[in-house]
Amino acid sequence: MEEVAARHERIARSFVEARRSASGFDAYPGEAPGSLEEAYVVQDRAIALHGEPVGGWKLGRINAPFDSRFGANRLAGPIFTSSIVDAEHGSVAAMPVIEEGFAAVEAEFLLRLGSSPDPDKHEWTMEEARSLVDSVAIGIEIASSPLTSINELGPAVTASDFGNNHGLLVGPEFEGWRSLDLDAVPVKLLINGAEVGSATTATMLDGPWGAVRFLAELAAARGVGLSKGQWISTGAVTGVHRVAVGDAVEAWFGSERLECRIVAATPAVADHVQGPRS
Repeated sequence: MEEVAARHERIARSFVEARRSASGFDAYPGEAPGSLEEAYVVQDRAIALHGEPVGGWKLGRINAPFDSRFGANRLAGPIFTSSIVDAEHGSVAAMPVIEEGFAAVEAEFLLRLGSSPDPDKHEWTMEEARSLVDSVAIGIEIASSPLTSINELGPAVTASDFGNNHGLLVGPEFEGWRSLDLDAVPVKLLINGAEVGSATTATMLDGPWGAVRFLAELAAARGVGLSKGQWISTGAVTGVHRVAVGDAVEAWFGSERLECRIVAATPAVADHVQGPRS
């Protein structure tokens, strides 16, 4: 048991230190987790080592055949407060990625928790999940990891490194969200002026509200508290689109537009992570 804990510690520390130094690597740093449960153990340790408040959670879809193998159709990862950027009207936000690693962008609806879910409640209806949300915004998730091959190695690997999240651009509140059917809103994403994907949330399992329900149930199962004010990045509407430093990204949600520019992440001032080495 001690050996397993030490292995999880080494993996978590490898990812956190690489993120702090904005450096990349090609191979998973140890034996990859064989289940989502093990992946979340690594993730929990990495969150503790990272030592920053969690300001939100990203959800990602697990496609076939991995959904059957891992017993879940979504995965979750933390979004740290320091990496959440509020879009300013008339300006283009600079969003950093790990240049030596993996980098992609996703157009997503962002749902904000208006209350903290009951941590002892393990099953939620869609309406109960919907009642937790007090705002819906448009957003762009920045997916970036030190591991260049993260999206090729399966969902457990992705979950173990913060769900492959590196930041979140929060746009304006989506007007009329309380009465609108979000599944009817056309979403498209452009990179350097060229459209790379278009879809609606109708293609996303049970949609953004289902993502909230999934997260509430997962958090209860993991013993992770969700807090009022946290954002839920509910999943890529048009897909996961690779980007490089210098790319211009533009997301449309109906007639609402959000823009950002991809820049290279720089090493953190502190070159250490929280907690003792094993």
